[in-house]
Amino acid sequence: MTDTRAAPFRSASGYDLTPPDDAERAALEADLNPEEKRVLLSHGTEAPFCGVLLGEKRPGVVCCRECGLPLFRAGTKFESGTGWPSFTEPVDPDHVGEIRDTSYGMVRIETVCARCGGHQGHVFPDGPPPTGLRYCINSVALTFVPQGEALPDPLRRGDGLA
Repeated sequence: MTDTRAAPFRSASGYDLTPPDDAERAALEADLNPEEKRVLLSHGTEAPFCGVLLGEKRPGVVCCRECGLPLFRAGTKFESGTGWPSFTEPVDPDHVGEIRDTSYGMVRIETVCARCGGHQGHVFPDGPPPTGLRYCINSVALTFVPQGEALPDPLRRGDGLA
């Protein structure tokens, strides 16, 4: 029998960005707690100054809580004073999608995981050098992986180490 599946879509850094199929998506969503579902699936926002990653200072990578795609390196995190973890740039620009958000009478840029589409937060043009960007991300939408440990791989795609 011939395999008719398309080759995976890969990011510039080599990660498989092919969206999960319906069965994979159902399994990923079943693993989320109610607050994670509210933020990742319903574009919610966690309360400021309560996220578990706000004070995280160890070297490593933060990944999408839903699908495990690496999104930000811990070394790009900075104290923004906003109450949410903030980063200057993604691991790979291909890993973070941007959507124009006009909710609440504002114009903002929403950030989503480029693989599963899970809501992460927003990006603003008021960050520090070198990028001048502030990726303001919900802790509950992320999983921290200390440097040298295996990245989460709930889709079994075999992507690397932190």
